[in-house]
Amino acid sequence: MLGHERRTVIHFDVTRNPTQGWLARQITEAFPWDTAPRFLLRDRDASYGQTFRDRVRAMAIEEVITAPRSPWQNAYVERIIGSIRRECLDHVIILDERHLRRVLLAYFQYHHQSRTHLSLDKDCPEPRLVQPPSTGTVVAFPQVGGLHHRYERRAA
Repeated sequence: MLGHERRTVIHFDVTRNPTQGWLARQITEAFPWDTAPRFLLRDRDASYGQTFRDRVRAMAIEEVITAPRSPWQNAYVERIIGSIRRECLDHVIILDERHLRRVLLAYFQYHHQSRTHLSLDKDCPEPRLVQPPSTGTVVAFPQVGGLHHRYERRAA
C-alpha cells in the first residue's frame, strides 16, 4: 500500500496466492484501529472479492476503483511497481518468500531514505538535510546489498 502524499510504502507483504481473505487481513494490518485513510484507490483485480470489500466498508474507507485497463489512473502505484522491478528485482535472484521480504524491506528503506523523486523536488519521502561542501568529503554507503548507494558528506 502506497501513501500518495510522500510516495511512502505504508504496508507490504508477500504471498504466492493473494486471496480476498489474505488481502482483507492486509488492509487491517496496514491500518489498525482508527488510522484508516478516507479513500482507497485500487484496480479491478479479481482478488478484491466480497470479503475484502466488506472489510474496507467496515473500516469506513471509500473505495475508488480505476477503469478497466487504465494504469494511468493509479500512476504512483504503477511507477513504484516498475521501480521495484527495474531497480531491485531484475538484479536479484529470489530464493523464497522470506528472502523476498528481506530484499523488499531493504529496497523500501532505500526508497524512503535515499532515493530522490522529481515530484518531491528531488527529495526523498523522508526529507533529509542538504549538506554543504564544507561538511567534508563525499562517502558512499551501500544499500540493498550494494545494489544502490547513499551518498553523504563526512568529515575526514
